[in-house]
Amino acid sequence: MTSRSRYIRGLLAALAVACSAGAAAQEARTEYRISLTDVYGAYQSILARREACAVAFPQTRTAADKAYAAWQNRHRKLLDELDQRINMMIRSASKDEKDYAKNIGKYEGAILRQREEVKQALLAQPAGELEPECKGLPAFLQSAESDLEKGFADQLAILRKRPLAKR
Repeated sequence: MTSRSRYIRGLLAALAVACSAGAAAQEARTEYRISLTDVYGAYQSILARREACAVAFPQTRTAADKAYAAWQNRHRKLLDELDQRINMMIRSASKDEKDYAKNIGKYEGAILRQREEVKQALLAQPAGELEPECKGLPAFLQSAESDLEKGFADQLAILRKRPLAKR
């Protein structure tokens, strides 16, 4: 992993922590929270990279959007599960429905702000460094390297020990 990748991953870990920060008062930094941070951070990293590439190299947008749509379709069940797990964590940190509604808005805003910061960090890179990453985004999204289920199997096993709330 390159130092830039570690930097971006660190920023995204902070992003995921922000989305669950309210839960910190009620739940110590557990294996569950760390695992959720890792997997959700990887998802947000893909979104930030896609957004940055669309701005920096608009000519790559069509191919990236097509590859992302296919990636998102393959990961739909997992992405829905992650959203549900984030919402469960926020709900557990909330006093009541009114507090939950306030917290959802607060954490979603924090996630969007931090993803924007990651996007801006990517855009601040020299074009010569970002261009190969952007041109390679469609291939990455089609590769096994972007498979969250495989790449985060250990973290997902930890998450899935805790059942999802009944809808």
